[in-house]
Amino acid sequence: MSPNPNNIPDVQNSADTRQLAINKVGIKSIRHPVKVSDKSRGVQHTIASFNMYVGLPHNFKGTHMSRFVEILNGHEQEISVESFPTMLKEMVERLEAETGHIEMSFPYFINKTAPVSGVQSLMDYDVTFIGDICHGEIATSLKVVVPVTSLCPCSKKISERGAHNQRSHVTVTARTNDFMWIEEIVQLVEQEASCELFGLLKRPDEKYVTERAYANPMFVEDVVREIAHKLQKDPNITWYAVESENFESIHNHSAYAYIESRSL
Repeated sequence: MSPNPNNIPDVQNSADTRQLAINKVGIKSIRHPVKVSDKSRGVQHTIASFNMYVGLPHNFKGTHMSRFVEILNGHEQEISVESFPTMLKEMVERLEAETGHIEMSFPYFINKTAPVSGVQSLMDYDVTFIGDICHGEIATSLKVVVPVTSLCPCSKKISERGAHNQRSHVTVTARTNDFMWIEEIVQLVEQEASCELFGLLKRPDEKYVTERAYANPMFVEDVVREIAHKLQKDPNITWYAVESENFESIHNHSAYAYIESRSL
C-alpha cells in the first residue's frame, strides 16, 4: 500500500534550536539550457551552470532543495538575463526566504575576423550573470572573462632581441543602470590589452598580432588601470571590478592586479 503523501513528515520544515541563521543554502552546479542576447545574431542558445541560494532563518532546520530545480524546469527555455528578476522573486517566495542569490555561468561565443587574412572563427568567453534579492530589492551584475595577450615592457626595454609575453585572463564585473551587451565589455578589454586573441590565424595574421603586441607592451598594472579608466567614464556603469591574471611565460607563477570602484 502506498503511503499517504499527507502523512510523510516534512523534516526540512521542522524547528531548529541552535539559533544560527545560514547566509546561503541551496544547490550548486546544476546545468540548464538558456538563451542570451547576441548583438549580431539576436539570440544565442547555450548551456549554463547555475548556483541558487537563499538565506535560511535560524528557526528552520533546512530548505527544500527540490524547489530550486522546479523553478529552473518551470521556466524551460525562457531563462535569460531578462528573466532574472522574476526567478529571484519566485525563488524567495517559494522558499519563504528574505534573501536570495543566483549565478548563471555559461560560455559565450563571438565570431571574430582575423586582422589580415579576414578568415573568421569563433572565440569563447566565460560569462556569469549574478542576481541578488534582499527584502524585495534586486541587484544584478555581469561578469566577463576575456583572454588576451600581454607583453612585458621591462623585458622589451632590457633585451636586445624580443620580449617575453603571456596569455592573460582579464575579468570585468559590472553593475549597470541599463542593459549592456557582453560584446561591449569584450571589446573594451581587448582594446586595452597588448593584443586580442583569435580562434584562427593565418601566417600574415600571426605576424600582425606578434608585432602589435610588441609595439604595445603592458604591465598587469597597466591593463587594469586602462580598463578601469574607461569603465569609470561610462555613465551606464554604477560599480565595477577589474582583475587581470597574467600566466607568466618565464616564471612558474602568475602576475595579478585588481581594481574595484569605490561605490556600490
